[in-house]
Amino acid sequence: MQNRGADTHSIFRIPLSEVPAGHQVGYFAMGCYWGAEKLFWTTPGVSNTAVGFMGGSTENPSYAETCTGKTGHTETVQVVFDPEKISYAQLVQLFFENHDPTQGDRQGNDIGSQYRSAIFTTSEDQSRTAHALLADYQQALSAAGYGAITTTIEPAEQFYYAELFHQQYLSKNPNGYCPVHATGVCLS
Repeated sequence: MQNRGADTHSIFRIPLSEVPAGHQVGYFAMGCYWGAEKLFWTTPGVSNTAVGFMGGSTENPSYAETCTGKTGHTETVQVVFDPEKISYAQLVQLFFENHDPTQGDRQGNDIGSQYRSAIFTTSEDQSRTAHALLADYQQALSAAGYGAITTTIEPAEQFYYAELFHQQYLSKNPNGYCPVHATGVCLS
């Protein structure tokens, strides 16, 4: 499969791999990446998004390979953001509040390790922030009667872009299926 980083974002009109000067990158896996990508591309301060795969062992996997559950990858959104407009902590909060991080290898009816909840961090600062917010959100979820968070926080390794068909899917297919499975529990 070819690298899709040079393909153009259908909304931002820049290459999927472009990171403007002064911007940072975060990686979030929260179930079906179509809906997760839309959540982030509509967030002020986000300047680029792409969908792909992280956290597995197969080099440059396809969507079909990832769906077998044999690659170890999870559907992941690459989020490029301007830290002067939105903080990494705000993105992590958005992540936790917009899916159910207690479901393990699933989100709603989407079942399999490719739908697991994960944050892939690019620095020690990101890792500390993600761990702190996970602890805070666990307290809020426990108070609301939810179980333990299964989200993993891992150092970011290789991000493999998904096929162009999947990039900005819900912009190109507004009636596409990819519901949000949020718990309704918010961090204050």
